[in-house]
Amino acid sequence: MGAVVGMLFAVLFQQPLQDAWYRLRKRSTRALRSLGRREETGPAWRTFSLGPLQTSALIVEGDGESPIPPETVYVHVRDDEIELPPDMRPWRSEIAAESEQLRAEGRTPLWNGPRYAVEAFDISRTALDERPEVHLRLRPTDYYTFLAAQQLDRRLPDGMTPRSRYLDPDRPLEAPAFLQCSFAVNIAVVTADDMLVVSQRSDRVRMAPGVWNSSVNEGLSRHIDSSGRSAPDLHAVARRGMREELSLEPHEYSLDLLAFVLDIGKRHWSGHFYAKLKDLSSADLQARMSRGVADRWEHQTIDYVPFRPAAVVKYMLRDDRVHRWAPLAPALFHLSLVHAYSRTLVERVEAQLTRRL
Repeated sequence: MGAVVGMLFAVLFQQPLQDAWYRLRKRSTRALRSLGRREETGPAWRTFSLGPLQTSALIVEGDGESPIPPETVYVHVRDDEIELPPDMRPWRSEIAAESEQLRAEGRTPLWNGPRYAVEAFDISRTALDERPEVHLRLRPTDYYTFLAAQQLDRRLPDGMTPRSRYLDPDRPLEAPAFLQCSFAVNIAVVTADDMLVVSQRSDRVRMAPGVWNSSVNEGLSRHIDSSGRSAPDLHAVARRGMREELSLEPHEYSLDLLAFVLDIGKRHWSGHFYAKLKDLSSADLQARMSRGVADRWEHQTIDYVPFRPAAVVKYMLRDDRVHRWAPLAPALFHLSLVHAYSRTLVERVEAQLTRRL
């Protein structure tokens, strides 16, 4: 009888007792650890990081799971053009003189294309379904002004720098418009056979040559993206980038706006998109590009990575990649994985892989 009662007790109560003992140990461990802790204060805004991969990309709006509808994005353009402060204007003149010198030597000058500067970025929620409502306010500028404003750590006559004078690290979303002369779309393209397209920027480009980047990167152009006096449409800019950099037409893919992201290091704004090809495989895309691409010179290498959480995360953390990313690209690939596989799965895979490093 004793043996029977013992077996019955073990079957009925062994697992619940083990679970209770495990919970008690876990709570006791947490309580002991908390005894030595003190109050901590940290910033509400943190840039995207993944283990050893640290970036200056701040995800301002969007989580990847729910696309931002195009009808809730409002772009406003003011007529008055951006002007640099007096002590930064000579830097722009230097760039113009450099371009003229290149032209005189028979080399490729710096094309001073018309661009947009970001004056303000505001977010609200719709009343009924609380969808994000984005208001993006732009002002005209040009490429020379952009290049001058990129010299954030150059000394001004008084010894300060544009970064120290005009930017507050505790308020990353606040900056004068003349320091934010860049808005681009970045697109993660996934082929029909589930291969992620990853591009390496050409050594010929002026900004960030040789780094690994999104599948498509296209800046807003006042000349191309604003017909007449209308404001640019971000989805139309993304479709232009798909056509110019990968020779893809709108009917060949779906397109979702996942997030708005700010590179706080260089003050570059981006609309992060995810594009899924309907029928073209990676081999088809390579064959398409072999027959001609409008902006072929912008990329020098293209990798095709299996679009699965473990494969993409391992690729981003490779020794020959982890410190060679354009700041906005890793956050784009993370958000695209979340969009395709869910945040729970992607973050679990990321945690497992980073723990093994």
